[in-house]
Amino acid sequence: MIERILEPEVMNDDLEAQEYDQMDFTEVNTDFALLASKLGKEQSKVLDVGTGTARIPLILADFCPQWHITAIDLASSMLKIAEKNIQEKNKSSQISLQLVDGKKMPYPDNSFDLIISNSLIHHIPQPLELLKEINRVVKTNGAILIRDLFRPESEDDIEKIVQEANLDYSPRQKQLFKDSLRAALTVDEIKDLAHEMEWHSAKVYQSSPRHWTLRHSLN
Repeated sequence: MIERILEPEVMNDDLEAQEYDQMDFTEVNTDFALLASKLGKEQSKVLDVGTGTARIPLILADFCPQWHITAIDLASSMLKIAEKNIQEKNKSSQISLQLVDGKKMPYPDNSFDLIISNSLIHHIPQPLELLKEINRVVKTNGAILIRDLFRPESEDDIEKIVQEANLDYSPRQKQLFKDSLRAALTVDEIKDLAHEMEWHSAKVYQSSPRHWTLRHSLN
């Protein structure tokens, strides 16, 4: 198993944010948003932690027009693009953007019906800090949905994943993808964290050739 090589926690570079936003994750984002739409209530208050350029909240807002989504990120460069994306889709009344560190959120305990996070964990040096804060702000009868890449066994596996993904990426985008795979956690590491959180009913599983998913309902 290759060692975890951390990426920068915050992608706060305008050019990298633009490169990221241009990477086509529509299929996996739609799959994630569809799963999230089944976990909330009819009128849910939702938190998206590490929203990036808000592509997932925009899809989720279409699935669940009654929901209000607070979308947070620690990178102002990402949020600038997110604001533009939201305005283009006329979703400003449904999606609120905030510059917030997911490990130190300003919200009271038990604030959200559903907390979602996609492709953030691999940016966090100590993911347990993030999970504890998510656990604090989710309602006692709420739900949590987290998804990210998992770290492959070898460099050869990384090359194979990138090749099989068949993504029309620039060399820089491919490098970002490889760096993310190296920074990711394994499925077993996520299971260990869920156990440490005492999320004993959580389902943690490999959900694609390159992703794991954690789904936890507290009700």
